[in-house]
Amino acid sequence: MSPNGPGGRKRGVLFDVDGTLVDSCYLHTLAWWQAFREAGLDVPMASIHRSVGMGGAELLDRLLPAGRDKSEDASIMSSHGAVFATFWPALRPLDGARDLLAQCYESGFAVALASSARQRDLDVLRATLRADSFIHAATSSNDAERGKPAPDILAAALAAVDLRAEDVVYVGDAVWDVYAAGRLGIPTIGLTCGGTSAAELLEAGAVEIYQNPRELLANLRDSAIGRLAGSSQ
Repeated sequence: MSPNGPGGRKRGVLFDVDGTLVDSCYLHTLAWWQAFREAGLDVPMASIHRSVGMGGAELLDRLLPAGRDKSEDASIMSSHGAVFATFWPALRPLDGARDLLAQCYESGFAVALASSARQRDLDVLRATLRADSFIHAATSSNDAERGKPAPDILAAALAAVDLRAEDVVYVGDAVWDVYAAGRLGIPTIGLTCGGTSAAELLEAGAVEIYQNPRELLANLRDSAIGRLAGSSQ
């Protein structure tokens, strides 16, 4: 499976990280819940989980009243980061994550992590994956003015690997990933390992669904990634 056949353009695969490659979505949920509690706010965990994957500012706008005093937002986001950092030792790659990155890289795709995580969190996530030799570029929240569902993070990842939207596929686990990619016309493969159902991901616009990186790897040739490779022949 080569993405760069005779006369073909370079192709790439962009990956979300939290919930897609690393099993961290519920840890983020708990960290946000604790940050809200510290600020005197009672936000249900189910609502928080459905918002994980958005940028921090976007998540607060979705979960908190529009007329609130936003001067507290920075403190809430800082608290989330501090609580999440206590979970760093518990982070684990999802089954098949490293192997999937390796296969995409060895097949000739440009591989980029299109993450809106804080840079310090992204560094820890990358260390958890132990796959830097298979990654050409990675983005953090430092690379975009707006978080998902805005497409800024994906646009930054495209620029980092010098590719166009029509030359990549995105892999993510949240509806916010699908919405962000859709705004650039990038097809998204949805993974349910972050806790979002196949039905929700499909309704958001995902082109196909797999349980986790291992299942996608097992079906790579027949997936949207495999079709992207075939389109360059």
